[in-house]
Amino acid sequence: MRLPWNEIRPRAAAFAKKWAGKGYEKGETQLFYRDFFDVFGVPVQRVAQFERPVKALDAGKSGFIDLFWKGVLLVEQKSKGRDLASAREQALDYFPGLKDSELPRFLLVSDFQNFELKDLVTDASVSFALAELPKHVEKFGFILGVEKRAFDDQDPVNIKAAELVGKIHDRLEESGYTGHDLEVFLVRLVFCLFADDTGIFEPRESFLDYLQHRTQDDGSDLGPKLALLFQTLNTPEDRRNSTLDEDLARFPYVNGQLFSDAISIPSFDAPTRKLLLEACEFDWAGISPAIFGSLFQSVMDAKERRAQGAHYTTEKNILKVIKPLFLDALWAEFRRLDALRSDRRKRLLEFQQKLGTLRFLDPACGCGNFLIIAYRELRTLEIEVLRALRGKSDQLEADTAVLSVVDVDQFFGIEFSEFPARIAETAMWMMDHIMNNRLSLEFGQSYARIPLRKSPTIKHGDALEMDWAEVLSPERCSYVLGNPPFIGSKFQSPEQRAQVRRVANLGGSGGSLDYVAAWFILAGRYVGARPIGIGFVATNSITQGEQVAQLWPLLFEQSKLEIAFAHRTFAWGSDARGKAHVHVVIIGLARAEHAPPARRLYSYEDINGEPFESVHSVLSPYLFDASQLANPHVVVAEVSRPVNGLPRLLSGSQPIDGGHYVFTPDERRAFLRLEPEARPLFRPFVGAEEFLNGGERYLLFARDASPETLKRLPMVRERVAAVRTFRRTSKREGTQQLADTPTLFQVNVIPDSTFLVVPEVSSERREYIPIGWLEPPVIPSNLVRVMEQATLGQFGLLTSAMHMSWMRHIGGRLKSDYRYAIGLVYNTFPLPAGGTAVLAQIEPMAQAVLDARAEHREATLADLYDPDTMPSALRRAHQALDRAVERLYRKAPFKTDRERAEYLLGFYEKMVSPLGVGAAPRRGTRKPRG
Repeated sequence: MRLPWNEIRPRAAAFAKKWAGKGYEKGETQLFYRDFFDVFGVPVQRVAQFERPVKALDAGKSGFIDLFWKGVLLVEQKSKGRDLASAREQALDYFPGLKDSELPRFLLVSDFQNFELKDLVTDASVSFALAELPKHVEKFGFILGVEKRAFDDQDPVNIKAAELVGKIHDRLEESGYTGHDLEVFLVRLVFCLFADDTGIFEPRESFLDYLQHRTQDDGSDLGPKLALLFQTLNTPEDRRNSTLDEDLARFPYVNGQLFSDAISIPSFDAPTRKLLLEACEFDWAGISPAIFGSLFQSVMDAKERRAQGAHYTTEKNILKVIKPLFLDALWAEFRRLDALRSDRRKRLLEFQQKLGTLRFLDPACGCGNFLIIAYRELRTLEIEVLRALRGKSDQLEADTAVLSVVDVDQFFGIEFSEFPARIAETAMWMMDHIMNNRLSLEFGQSYARIPLRKSPTIKHGDALEMDWAEVLSPERCSYVLGNPPFIGSKFQSPEQRAQVRRVANLGGSGGSLDYVAAWFILAGRYVGARPIGIGFVATNSITQGEQVAQLWPLLFEQSKLEIAFAHRTFAWGSDARGKAHVHVVIIGLARAEHAPPARRLYSYEDINGEPFESVHSVLSPYLFDASQLANPHVVVAEVSRPVNGLPRLLSGSQPIDGGHYVFTPDERRAFLRLEPEARPLFRPFVGAEEFLNGGERYLLFARDASPETLKRLPMVRERVAAVRTFRRTSKREGTQQLADTPTLFQVNVIPDSTFLVVPEVSSERREYIPIGWLEPPVIPSNLVRVMEQATLGQFGLLTSAMHMSWMRHIGGRLKSDYRYAIGLVYNTFPLPAGGTAVLAQIEPMAQAVLDARAEHREATLADLYDPDTMPSALRRAHQALDRAVERLYRKAPFKTDRERAEYLLGFYEKMVSPLGVGAAPRRGTRKPRG
C-alpha cells in the first residue's frame, strides 16, 4: 500500500539527517538512492538499475548512468561539492544513446547535499538543499505514480497512446478475435496500462513486469495469464487463495464491475505480445482521459483511423459549454464566500457539500468527454475550497477528514453504442484517480478510491426513445449538457427522420430540423419548471434559416425556455491530427423564471479565433440582442410570396433530364459536327458556378422547335426520347408525370429580356454576394435566382450591406457558404419607410458599382468580390451605396453588421405584427408596414 505523505515527510527528514555532510560518488551512490527510494516505500531495485551502460554523445564513447529508471528518471550523481552544471551536461549526453521508449521524463543531478530536478516535458525545475527535502518531497510524487500535471488536449501523447491500442486491436481482429469481447478486452487493457503508470498498481510497472517475466516470448501463455490477472483484479484481497502467486497478489482489488463480466480471452503470438509490451513501455501517466476516450473509440474502425485520424472534442471547446453553464457561477460563489469575515468556515463547508449534491446528465455522452471534464473541473474547485479551509496550517481539521465529497456517481449519461458507454465509465475512473493524486499531493494524505465503490451511470440506449427520467430523475438533476449528433435533415435515415418528426410533432413532413434539434426539444420537456440549466453544442443551422421558425417556438412557447448564454458560430475542432472543423454554436437554456438577468453572448470576428463577450438583457434565437423587440421571440417564417412590396424572385430552370440536355463546350461541338442544323436549339446555360467564375455550359432547348424541325434532327430526337425514358422510370411520381412533355423542363424560366441574377450559394469569405445582370439567349439554371424587369434601385438594395446582413443572419448556410433562400431572405426582407418608391434615390450609387466592375471586364465576379483582390474603386462604390441605403432606414450609421440585423428584425416585427408576431403572412400580402 502506498505510503501517505504525512508518513513520507518525516522519513524524508530522517533521510536528510542521516546523509548530512556525506557524499562520495564512487562508494556511496547506490546506498544513498536505496535509502532515498525507501523514503517513499519503494524498493529501488524494483523500478531502476544502477550503472546502466550507454554510449555517450562524445565520439561514441561509452559511459554509465548512475541510476536509470526507464521512461521515468535518469540520475547523474557527483561527490559532495562538485559542479552540478557539468553533471547536467554529462547526463544530457547520454540521451542519444537511449531508445525513444526509454527516454526519461525527469532528470535529477545531485552532489548528495543538493538536488536539481527537471521535468523534461513541462520544462519545470526545482533546486534545493538536502535539508529542505521534506518541503520538496512531493516533487518526487512520480515515484509513487502521483504527480501534478497540466491538461493539454493537443499533447501528441494522446494520439500515440491511441495508435498503440489501435495496433493491438488490428492484430487481434485479424486473428479472428472480434466483437463485444474485443471491445471489453481493450477497455480492460487500457485501464491496466494507465494503472501501471499512475500508482493504481504498486509499485509502478507491475503490469509490465508481470508480462515481461511471467509470460513466454512466443505469447502462447499470455492470454491465460491475462485472464488470471483480470480475475485477481476482480477479487477482494480477503477472498483470494492463500496460494495465489505473489506477483499477482500485489495487484489491488479494483471492483466497479470493470473486470466482472465473463469474456473469451484472445490467443497471442510473439508479434502481438511484442505490441502489448511496447504499449506497456509507453508512459500512460500523461494521457488525458477525456480526450483518450474518443481517440480510443476511433481504433475500432481502422479505415476511418487511417483516412481521417482520430476524432475528439477539444477540452478548450468543452469548457466553452461548462464555464457559462455552471462553472463560472460556482467559482464566483466560492470567491465571495472565501472573502467573508464571519461564518466563513461554515459557509465554505456548506458550499463543498453543495458541490457534492450537483448532478449532471449528458444524453448523448459518447465516450464521456463532457462528463469527464465537468468532473475534473468540479474536483479542481473542491480542492480550492479545501485549500481555503486549511488556511495556513499544514492539515485540515477533523471535520474534513473525508477530504472529497465530489464523486463519479454524480454523473449520468446516455449513449447509443455500447462500446463508447463502457469507455466513458473507465475514463471517468481514470480521471477520478488523477484528481485523487492531485488531492494527495495538495494535502499530504494518501487519498485513493481503489477498490472502486462508486460508478458513473452510463446507460446504453437511444436517447430519443428513452425516458431520461429513468436515468436521472429531473428532481435530482442540476444540469443537462453535451454534444448531440449533427445530422442534417437531408442526411438522416428514414428512422432518424421519423424520430425527429415524432419528437417535434410539427405535422406533415415534420419540417427540416437537424437531428440535434430533437435533443433540445426533449431537454426542454425534461426540465419542466425546474431550475435545471441546459448547455448543448449544435450545428449553427438551428439559429439561422428555415429551422429557426420550426424549432424555437417549441422551446420558447411550449417549454418556456430562454437563452441564458450562447456562442455564435465558430469552428469546432474535431480531428486529432489535422484541423477538420464543423461550424457550430453553443446554446445555454434555462426556464424563463430561472434564467439569469444578464445573458452572456460570445461572438467571433474570426471563427477560428477567440471570442469576445457581451452582456444583454435578452437574446434572440438568431443569437443577437433582442431587447429592442416588442417580442424577443420573434422568428422569421418562410413565405411563398414577397411581403415587402418587391417583385417576385424566381429560381431558374430545372430540366430534370438525366443529363441528356446539358452539354459541355466540347460535347456541344462534337454534337454539332454530326448534326449542325441543331445549332439554334443550343442556348447558354448559366448556374452559380458559371455566373461567378466564368466557363460555359449549354442546354439543348427544344421546347419551341416545331415537329418538322425535330423530324430533321434524329440526334435531337434521341435526346428527347432518352429524357422521356429517364422520367418515366423515375421513382418519383412527379417526375413520371413529366414524361408526357419531354421537351419541357420541370421548372421553365426562360427570360425574354435582360434579367437580374442572384447566385443561390456564395462563399462566406465575400462581403457581398455578387449580383448582376444576364440577357437572352442565356437560360438561368435553378442554382441562381432570377428577377425579370428589375430596376437599378432594386439591384442597389439587394447588393447593399443592409440586405447582406439580413441574408447572413436570417438565411441558412450550405456548409459554411451563404445560401440565398427566396422564401426566407428575399420575400421577408424589410424595406425602409416609403417602400420601393424610395429606391430611385440610390440608383446613382448602384450605377457606380456597375461602372467600377466595368473597369475590369476580364475579371470574373469571383475575382472582383474576393476580399483579397477586390478593386479599391469597387469597394469604395459599394461603401457609398451602403451609406445611401442605410440613410433610407435611419440617419445614424450602423456600427456593426449585427447591429444592422438587429435593427432589421425590429422592422420585420412591425411589418408582420398585424398578422401576429413571427407568424407567416396571409397569402398574397404584399404591402409592407413599418
